Amino acid sequence: MNYRRLGSAGIQVSEISLGTWILCDALEQKEAAFAVIDKAHDLGINFFDTANAYSEGRAEQILGEALRKYRRSSYVLATKVYWPKGRWPNEWGLSRKHIFDQVHASLERLGTSYIDLYYCHWFDRDTRLEETLRAMDDLVRQGKVLYIGVSNWSAVQISEALRVADQYLLDRIVANQPSYNMFDRYIEEESIALCEANGIGQVVYSPLAQGVLTGKYKPGAKPPESSRANKKGIGAVVTVRDYLKEEFLEKAEQLQPIARDIGLELPQLALAWVLRLPNVASALIGASRADQVEANAKASGVRLSEEVQQAVGKVLDSIKSSVRSKA
Repeated sequence: MNYRRLGSAGIQVSEISLGTWILCDALEQKEAAFAVIDKAHDLGINFFDTANAYSEGRAEQILGEALRKYRRSSYVLATKVYWPKGRWPNEWGLSRKHIFDQVHASLERLGTSYIDLYYCHWFDRDTRLEETLRAMDDLVRQGKVLYIGVSNWSAVQISEALRVADQYLLDRIVANQPSYNMFDRYIEEESIALCEANGIGQVVYSPLAQGVLTGKYKPGAKPPESSRANKKGIGAVVTVRDYLKEEFLEKAEQLQPIARDIGLELPQLALAWVLRLPNVASALIGASRADQVEANAKASGVRLSEEVQQAVGKVLDSIKSSVRSKA
């Protein structure tokens, strides 16, 4: 496993990281989730991602329990705050109250005294940025959080957060967690340049386009019965159904021989492709089996030649539809 610095921060994270968004929804037995997490740690993955909203907090509980057997210094733990945790008006968003309520709840579920990376899971238009960033800064000063990040924020929102942090001498954002893959490249337009200039690293989710870049979905065919496309109750900004366009399925087929020619599987090519950008610190994968983690981890350290990147580019440059048409 190779490691990269998270933006300009001193901390190093594995190029492949493990998320729990799907893990705890997909696996009914926590022992099965433990097997996936243990395999990741055994392979050198040191970066684990969760959120207080995943499985109503169960994801944090399971991840914390699974990691408890390992030295705390051996892994980097990320979680998030924003989404509703109850029906009352102060039980959602990025107000100081909600942030403080939720960081303590997350610490208890995770069974740890500190969170390595704490994300603002969404932008809160109802709370002043100064209030949000000051609350996060206080958590850093108290030692409950080491670094702060944002997820699903636009370049404009990140830029304004940097301005406010500098104005009030608050702790700066070091990580951005956006969706990024071969079919969803919106961060290339503005966010990458802004983040590179300000020491913010990308931790990208959905690098396999919700499974479409694994090759299991075929053009003109119904999704496999056991696939995520047939699951209900799993929400995200962009879901697997947004990727199940014939054009994307056809492009995935066209990418298969490019992967084979360099001795890779399609998912490994897709992961190596997002990691081609130095600003991408880590590609966040989901897995329901240990062997999936092992296969995806092999993408770490793969450097795509200019010739291969050009071949991939020819396939991608002809894409006409947008995955974000419904987002």
